[in-house]
Amino acid sequence: MNTPAPLLAVDGLRVSFGGAPVVRDVGFRLERGECLALVGESGSGKSVTARTLVGLTGRGAEVAAERLEFDGTDLRDPGERAWRRLRGRRIGLVLQDALVSLDPLRTVGAEIGEVLDLHRPGPRPQTRKRILDLLAAVGVPEPEHRAGQYPHQLSGGLRQRALIASALAGGPDLLIADEPTTALDATVQAQVLDLLGELVDDGTSLLLISHDLAVVGRLAHRVAVMYAGDVVEHGPVEQVLGDPRHPYTRALLAAVPRRDRKGGRLSVRPAPADLPAPSPGGCAYAPRCALAEERCLTSLPPAAAPEGRGARCWRPGEELPPAVELPRAEPALRATAAALPLADRPVLLAAEGLSKAYRGRPVVRDVSFRVAAGETLGLVGESGSGKTTVARIALGLLEPDAGTVRFADRPWSGLPERRRRPHRRLLQVVQQDPLSSFDPRHDVRRVLGDALAATGLPRRARDARARELLDRVGLPGTVLHARPARLSGGQRQRVAIARALAAEPRLLVCDEPVSALDVSVQAQVLDLLTELQRELGLAMLFISHDLGVVHHLSDRLIVLKDGEAVETGDVHEVFDRPRHPYTASLLAAVDAGSRVG
Repeated sequence: MNTPAPLLAVDGLRVSFGGAPVVRDVGFRLERGECLALVGESGSGKSVTARTLVGLTGRGAEVAAERLEFDGTDLRDPGERAWRRLRGRRIGLVLQDALVSLDPLRTVGAEIGEVLDLHRPGPRPQTRKRILDLLAAVGVPEPEHRAGQYPHQLSGGLRQRALIASALAGGPDLLIADEPTTALDATVQAQVLDLLGELVDDGTSLLLISHDLAVVGRLAHRVAVMYAGDVVEHGPVEQVLGDPRHPYTRALLAAVPRRDRKGGRLSVRPAPADLPAPSPGGCAYAPRCALAEERCLTSLPPAAAPEGRGARCWRPGEELPPAVELPRAEPALRATAAALPLADRPVLLAAEGLSKAYRGRPVVRDVSFRVAAGETLGLVGESGSGKTTVARIALGLLEPDAGTVRFADRPWSGLPERRRRPHRRLLQVVQQDPLSSFDPRHDVRRVLGDALAATGLPRRARDARARELLDRVGLPGTVLHARPARLSGGQRQRVAIARALAAEPRLLVCDEPVSALDVSVQAQVLDLLTELQRELGLAMLFISHDLGVVHHLSDRLIVLKDGEAVETGDVHEVFDRPRHPYTASLLAAVDAGSRVG
């Protein structure tokens, strides 16, 4: 009996830019109606691999492969005319940021209509009906109304659904989804994942690129783990996530916040080893791996058979090394006030009865909370629940219509800025996208220097202090001369934290500070925030849609829905015994289908 050919077959895929390899000898199969997930940290080659499959690798790319075939069509050099026939019609692409991917000058209906005109032309009334059917199929409410709206008029979840509808308009056999749920809140993420799962159930093949292992555990049949352009582990999702064989895969899983490891270290620090860089045929992870041997630097043994045995690190029949052990949280001194029980600590930030409306529509309604010295208060809720508005009021960037804010036992809201200014440095913010808050013309030295100048530090002492701040957040002094745009996402977030620390604050307001970071870098930033809080006694108001992250960092929790605080309390109590149905639904959206841990 002949085995059906896979829909997508990749063998020996290599991609370089300027001679520098980005993807090295990658191979996998994707069957019809199957979901294959590519996972790994930023820079591992996931997105480059995905874009190569639709001929969008980028200018200057050097692509070679032993086999690169889609449903019998050789993709190694099909020509632009063949690519136009495949893109949209046979292979759909869903990118991470729908606001950037959708044309801001066209309505959602026009965006989908263009795909239909190109790949499924028909009479205009039929096209209009097909547009509305597609929007309804992806769960967009009021499709007739939404089809006439522009992307900026839709919420993040609706934009992502509209982008999926556009990708499905050509009726593709293969859908490539590159981080389709990053920065979406738990409820909207669950809805998008349900939609993608239904497409796979209906026979669409899905290549999912994600750094969110919970998303992968929910959707994927098989997983390929990438590191530095190489697939280091490949197999069924239950094996890769439940019994990983490669140290890098284990480190990825260990970086995911879990309830049983609250407050502990997430990022794994490898055992010290004076290892040279591996040869082109060696394992790229070896310099970071605590289990590396001499052979890891020079050659990779053949991948074990059958597929799913896992790691390329060990030959078939060899005994697997023990699981990577996670170090305990390192002890550190806390500030005196933060060492007291929560009930006995002085209150640093107190908000009473906050309310705010825009154009008559209430966005925050009678919200009250307190943050004590050295405490982390988590603020969670869906997009549009009022989290960021509450943060802006707490920072004194927005005045409430009703209610008051006190900071360090002084009035904070309702004051002219000149009276807040002497104390403003004590309250700092770390934002979701630090790049947008940096002047693109300035290097890190100037970014930190401006923050230090605001504290009154003499110019001659600023460079030394800037290096101390970089060292505190785990960055080398060489970063001083780099512009933020040339840094990685994790490095930029560390620079943003260093800038906030320059003012020696007592309270940090963190607004989605890790939502756009891969799981490895997220773990490093969360560990950094935990260490800084222990060492400096910082208080934090931590805003996130990721309940796992909030649970890991927070002492207490506030749940917002439609601008109201529907639940508040100790983080363990809220997670284990939610009292409000909305809180229970948020937790259910996170837990549903996850096979991680």
